[in-house]
Amino acid sequence: MIQFLSTDAAAAGAGAGSLITMILPMILVIGLMYVILYLPQKKQDKKDAAMRASIEIGDEVTTIGGIIGHVQAIKDDTFVLETTSDRVKLRMRRSAIASVQKLDMGGSADKDKAPAAKDNAKESKEAKELPAKDAKEKDKAPAKK
Repeated sequence: MIQFLSTDAAAAGAGAGSLITMILPMILVIGLMYVILYLPQKKQDKKDAAMRASIEIGDEVTTIGGIIGHVQAIKDDTFVLETTSDRVKLRMRRSAIASVQKLDMGGSADKDKAPAAKDNAKESKEAKELPAKDAKEKDKAPAKK
């Protein structure tokens, strides 16, 4: 009887170890699936929500149904979309937006040119100052002799 109990105790200890080796791979697979599937989808959902919240009047919008048009009015959760050729106005929910093309007012081109113009102005100013400095140095050089 003592031998019987001792073998059961040894088997129980081995069973606990095998239980951990059975559960640990399942936990690892669930964790891996969370990292591979859930986190990227959550990140994409945040990006889509930010895109839908950033629409402005005049932006070109493509809906999930394939309708392309310009935003004419925006309310809380809806917007009015005007199709380009027919001038048909449709009221839709923000959740129907698939993509947004921001309205370009031409300000971005001026902003890009402005730093270049400033750099060119600095270079020309420096170029004008260099000959003036050289001339001053030449005037000073004979005076030292």
